[in-house]
Amino acid sequence: MVRRLQDQLRDLPAGAPVRLAKRTSNLFRPRERRAAPGLDVSGLDGVLSVDPVGRTAVVAGMTTYEHLVDATLAHGLMPLVVPQLKTITLGGAVTGLGIESSSFRCGLPHESVLSMNVLTGAGDVVTADPDGPDALLFHAFPNSYGTLGYATSLTIELEPVQPFVHLRHVRFDDLDSVTEAISRIVADRQWAGEQVDFVDGTVFTATEAYLSLGSWSPTAPYTSDYTGQQVYYRSIQERPEDWLTVRDYLWRWDTDWFWCSRVFGVQNPSIRRWVPRRWLRSDRYQKLVGLENRWRVKARVDARKGLPPRERVVQDVEIPLERTAEFLRWFVDQVPIEPIWLCPLRLRRPVAGTADGAWPLYPLGPDRTYVNVGFWSTVAVAPGARDGDVNRRIERAVADHEGHKSLYSDAYYSPQEFWRSYGESAYREAKARYDPQGRLLDLYEKAVGRR
Repeated sequence: MVRRLQDQLRDLPAGAPVRLAKRTSNLFRPRERRAAPGLDVSGLDGVLSVDPVGRTAVVAGMTTYEHLVDATLAHGLMPLVVPQLKTITLGGAVTGLGIESSSFRCGLPHESVLSMNVLTGAGDVVTADPDGPDALLFHAFPNSYGTLGYATSLTIELEPVQPFVHLRHVRFDDLDSVTEAISRIVADRQWAGEQVDFVDGTVFTATEAYLSLGSWSPTAPYTSDYTGQQVYYRSIQERPEDWLTVRDYLWRWDTDWFWCSRVFGVQNPSIRRWVPRRWLRSDRYQKLVGLENRWRVKARVDARKGLPPRERVVQDVEIPLERTAEFLRWFVDQVPIEPIWLCPLRLRRPVAGTADGAWPLYPLGPDRTYVNVGFWSTVAVAPGARDGDVNRRIERAVADHEGHKSLYSDAYYSPQEFWRSYGESAYREAKARYDPQGRLLDLYEKAVGRR
């Protein structure tokens, strides 16, 4: 399979765009439709082996987390960090970053990678690990978004699970109290005398926010099911306590794409009861969004009704914990989007071999707590404003609060602004070594350029 990929890459004409041919994507950046075929990676979806004693797995790069979790749960294990959507791939989460409610203790998915085989832009397959001859690629790969190469297989760490997760949804009436509680939980790994293994949060308004605290449990008095008629995020407001199986906990957000399924009407009980469970999935909604981006049916209907055009605001940003309440107050006041997702994180350890202990292309401080703030919706374009103005204001606010922004969606930085935040020196060194002919897109071109 890997040899075939090398041959496909080699056979592309010089200057031809290089992309992957795959059925799903969790990117939100606009793309022109291309007639040229992409690299066929269909054979790279599978868990090659699981070592239950060593707690590791060898995984093909395009394996979805849905398939990865199914394989590891069979051994009573899970990846250290499982992003929220089933069709995110392991290789995608490593090259494009990922996060979830274990990130306050386990960091980001790339931090549990022990080694990886990468098909580089030069057409070579190299084995990158933290200490070997290709350590440069190992450290520059996270946040490179496939512009240095594609992971064909990865060896990752796993951790043991218990059958159930006990959830406590703790309400807070102001944003400062939320961040103070996060600080205590990160430091103590417990709340009100119970161990905390998972934590994320939901902000409904400036005076109604919740931290959802999960703890492993060998037993459960009952389990809830949010894969059918019930909507998980609504339960946060309704139930101070809940129990889920480990698998249902890991995919609690996927059924309704967090809360974004409401735009399709499927949170209306009279509609939802007729929707097959197999259609209540984030990848189904993503396909509907793709169709709208292509055909703009809703946009044309809104225009006929005299409604203003809408700007897509789909972002995840990392803000230092001590600046998070301030940023949230600005956001709630300035951007009409709710709810907002919160997910605290800390790097697992300083990165050996780098000057400041940080991953070079997404340089979070190794001894600092951050909060991922996620907001995913659209806003009306104000009279006299441009599409993108709200996103530009958010980018400035993120920088003003010492934060970083994930690059899976729209970005508007100038080249100078971009490279100040995303490790230009390390990237240029890795690009020159692993893609010297520029067969793959440049990171700025891919993240910000309109292709």
